[in-house]
Amino acid sequence: MLEARGIAVSYGLHEALHEISIEVDRGEIVVMLGANGAGKSSLLRALAGISEGLVTGGCMLGGQDLIGMKPDAIVEAGLALVPEGRGIFADLNVMENLTLGAYPARARAIERDNLEKVLELFPKLRDRRSQIVRTMSGGEQQMVAIGRALMSNPEILLLDEPSLGLSPLLCGELFRNLRKIRDAGLGVLLVEQNARQSLAIADRGYLLENGRITGADSAESLILDPAVQKAYLGGAI
Repeated sequence: MLEARGIAVSYGLHEALHEISIEVDRGEIVVMLGANGAGKSSLLRALAGISEGLVTGGCMLGGQDLIGMKPDAIVEAGLALVPEGRGIFADLNVMENLTLGAYPARARAIERDNLEKVLELFPKLRDRRSQIVRTMSGGEQQMVAIGRALMSNPEILLLDEPSLGLSPLLCGELFRNLRKIRDAGLGVLLVEQNARQSLAIADRGYLLENGRITGADSAESLILDPAVQKAYLGGAI
């Protein structure tokens, strides 16, 4: 389980996050809802060790406190981030991107098994293994980005706006695949503007406003909450 306690992030005098405490267990999808600028991406970057601000608090995974660790050590501990914008190596082909994801020691011994799991999850990548990633569609690039993260053999997967720029059809495919990832036993912390579809696949959710957690409940309860419906779902369902 990923247990973050009292996470705060400051950029100079500006406090972007204040005393954030969340949990994400293996085998569940947890969605983080909030308006633009609420601090959602700041939280994921802090957990992944790539925040440009001052990060305080604690975040335990597998008996290790991740705060203050280098990003590669955090991946080695079992936490993988798919950032907004994907962060893929655009001039490399699909297989090269995926292989780079298996760099951590925790992943090397089972690289071949993980690769097969990724290709089963994203069959299109099997046929595009030699294709240069920058020539692929946005949806296909997102498959590569998620696949590369899965190649690190994570326990918890962090996803920052994975549906951004995707067509409705590809969004549906993406969320179905996230269910499969959850059902395979991974924990998923999902930051997503598409509140309706993310709550539909999530187990639990948190509400983040102005850098503070303002609510937490099961996804089913959040969907039925009038305040959540008004703020994130376009009105009553």
